[in-house]
Amino acid sequence: MSLISVIVTTYNRPKGLELVLRALDAQLDKNFEVVVGDDGSQESTRFLIAQLQKEVSYPLIHVWQEDRGFRAGRARNLAVKASHGSYLLFLDGDCVPRPSWVGSHRCLAQPGWFVAGNRVLLSKTYTERAENEKLALHAFSKTEWRRMHRDHCVNRVHPLTSLPLGPLRFLRASQWKRVRSCNLGVWRRDFENVDGFDLSFEGWGFEDSDLAIRLINAGVRHKDGSYATAVIHLYHKEFDRGRENENYRLLLQRVTDGTKKARIGLSSL
Repeated sequence: MSLISVIVTTYNRPKGLELVLRALDAQLDKNFEVVVGDDGSQESTRFLIAQLQKEVSYPLIHVWQEDRGFRAGRARNLAVKASHGSYLLFLDGDCVPRPSWVGSHRCLAQPGWFVAGNRVLLSKTYTERAENEKLALHAFSKTEWRRMHRDHCVNRVHPLTSLPLGPLRFLRASQWKRVRSCNLGVWRRDFENVDGFDLSFEGWGFEDSDLAIRLINAGVRHKDGSYATAVIHLYHKEFDRGRENENYRLLLQRVTDGTKKARIGLSSL
């Protein structure tokens, strides 16, 4: 594997996005590009990215689509279309990676597997402080994270510990639950083979679970990236879940019918 493409999804949250993009600039593994898949943000996001394109050390590409409601799956597909790497790392624009994140995903990547990472949740109050003061969350030490946990600023700290795990990483090979596109590594060829995210999933809910199910149906297995790839998830209000039940019914259908390719996917763009 050579170049990795980091696909960062965002929508009208430039302060959080700046924390994420600056954390990516602190990565120990430098062989990557970043493509921001923008789900219709206003001008403040475009201005931020234009500024950072002059400052960060990695190639930074901005792909924008019209704001027509929650269409994160389509934004991710557009970003993949604009990317060049043989391996894709999906990261939400409110999930701050630590300096080892890209390198850890690179070490865990292997043919025939996708890697699902995990996260810790930052409190609302501390998220506001981090965004307003532009805190380098990615550079916090273990001691600082333990203090923050004690002060109820973060929900847990153990995922931030690095452990080898070895064969334990393969125990969930056929499990799709708890796979989230906020922290996910997939080979481009496998992603393209299932035709990416399915735009049949409208609004919030389960488009990442659907991708995992179709990858597994296509013979790609789930590798656990816990205790190696955890990110810091900034607080946000819940999205409108008006389509949740309908999306879940479609998801359950995918579990039983063995679907591999998206109904309306990457090839539709």
